Amino acid sequence: MLKDQMKLVGKLSIAINNKVVQEINNLVVTTGKNFVASRIKDATSNAMSHMAIGTGSTSPAAGDTTLGTETARVALTSTTVTNADVAYVSSFGAGTGTGAITEAGLFNASSAGTLFCRTTFSVVNKGADDSMTITWTVTVS
Repeated sequence: MLKDQMKLVGKLSIAINNKVVQEINNLVVTTGKNFVASRIKDATSNAMSHMAIGTGSTSPAAGDTTLGTETARVALTSTTVTNADVAYVSSFGAGTGTGAITEAGLFNASSAGTLFCRTTFSVVNKGADDSMTITWTVTVS
């Protein structure tokens, strides 16, 4: 009998003013796994297009569909596929999503939409003049 357990795992890299301040593993939530399955069948779901940040502190759970406390959402600046890795990048410019940021998520819409991944992390303070770039790499293994 053949057995193959496909996994979706991710890692988040957060940079403030071009300096990496944290690297965190993330959770691919149930709606994210359902999204992947629907894309394999007939691609009826919109592709991941936005990243959100927030101040929620509740640990990620498989059943999450939103961030705990979303404070900003921006369009992805790039998406790159290299073999089994998909890298999503977003930049939160000066004045966007300022504050004590503790969570992030990937979505397929500018509001609401399907949550693909969610993670929480120790506080990253984003000042009003700071630029924050998040690179989120999801690996299919």
